Amino acid sequence: MSSWKTTIVGILAAVAIMATQIGAMLDSDPATTFSLEAIFSALAALGIGLFARDNSVTSEQAGLK
Repeated sequence: MSSWKTTIVGILAAVAIMATQIGAMLDSDPATTFSLEAIFSALAALGIGLFARDNSVTSEQAGLK
């Protein structure tokens, strides 16, 4: 994992979004709704975090050249 900083930020963003949605889903208040769009946003943040490369990582370090 040569781009560990970006990966960690992506994971933390996804966990934060998912935690709020899981809390809304398990809440006993019927006025609280859970958002499927937010779940997809969390998955997108996770994907970007996993596949993006840190600015300090060269193409050679990432294995692209």
